[in-house]
Amino acid sequence: MNVADFDYDLPPRFIAQTPLERRDSSRLMRLDRATGAISHHVFSDIGDMLRPGDVLVLNNTRVIPARLRARKATGGRVEILLLKRLDERRWNALVGGRNIREGAQLAFDGSDLTCSVARELDKALRIIEFSRPVDGLLCDQGEMPLPPYINLALDDAERYQTVYSAIDGSAAAPTAGLHFTRELLDNIQRLGVRVANCTLHIGLDTFQPVTASRVEDHKIHSEFASLNPENAAVINESIRAGGRVIAVGTTSARTLETAAGLAGDKRGDDRRDDRAVAPFADQTSLFITPGYRWRAVDALVTNFHLPRSTLLMMLSAFAGRVAILRAYESAKRADYRFYSFGDAMFVG
Repeated sequence: MNVADFDYDLPPRFIAQTPLERRDSSRLMRLDRATGAISHHVFSDIGDMLRPGDVLVLNNTRVIPARLRARKATGGRVEILLLKRLDERRWNALVGGRNIREGAQLAFDGSDLTCSVARELDKALRIIEFSRPVDGLLCDQGEMPLPPYINLALDDAERYQTVYSAIDGSAAAPTAGLHFTRELLDNIQRLGVRVANCTLHIGLDTFQPVTASRVEDHKIHSEFASLNPENAAVINESIRAGGRVIAVGTTSARTLETAAGLAGDKRGDDRRDDRAVAPFADQTSLFITPGYRWRAVDALVTNFHLPRSTLLMMLSAFAGRVAILRAYESAKRADYRFYSFGDAMFVG
């Protein structure tokens, strides 16, 4: 497959720069996987698309203030985006600045904290080592890592967190979940829909564009994901009872499909009628592209994604590339808002 097959034109005016005042007032496009039919709704009406016995799976990761501003010994400015903690003091990070080579020493204004570049990796990716653990310092030194296409400052940092965020570790928000309010989740559960949690800490691939010409040549980076036994049991009980598994966001979908693959490995077979998920806590490098056989996910709540992105490829694997690109064109004609603070889709 060619990466260019997942391209589309998006004028900048469609890119949402700020969240709406009320989370669940965003728009919601419904795309029927079976027929390709499209309809338009408000996100607060998502309960109408769910059924008693379904299970809604949320990614409860919490975004850390992962953007740091530092200076080289020469005074030059450097921007650091923390992606993945390796140990107490070392992190994988994207480092922006001129000639940031291995051994470079970086300092932070107003603090005795320093860091050094321990290793150069691909392009702007570096392993950096701090002079001491930074977990407790990020609230003072760090900034919320808004995506580069958002040009306006965020008045309330909590608007880039889901209302159910719980476990620190992500470099970006699982944006499909930004539309939910506590009240909406309560109403959904009153309909007889169960709610389960998983965790995937979003890392490099959210920020790294696909530069290969062929999809098969792109290397997806691993991210930490987990599904504990209690939540796996909730999902498996719903599956056995005939309920649908609704993944909120591509990160939840990736975690669920990783868990389903592990369950299949443990069985030692490939039975298509057994869709169980297995608890796990490990790195996942699952790259879902058209042709992938879905195991666990029946429906997907998602935002509108960047052209040529791995997320758009995953969505195309779920509902078909032609149907997804047609839905995106329909969204533009209807003036939907795109990307992190934009509107949503229900695909199922």
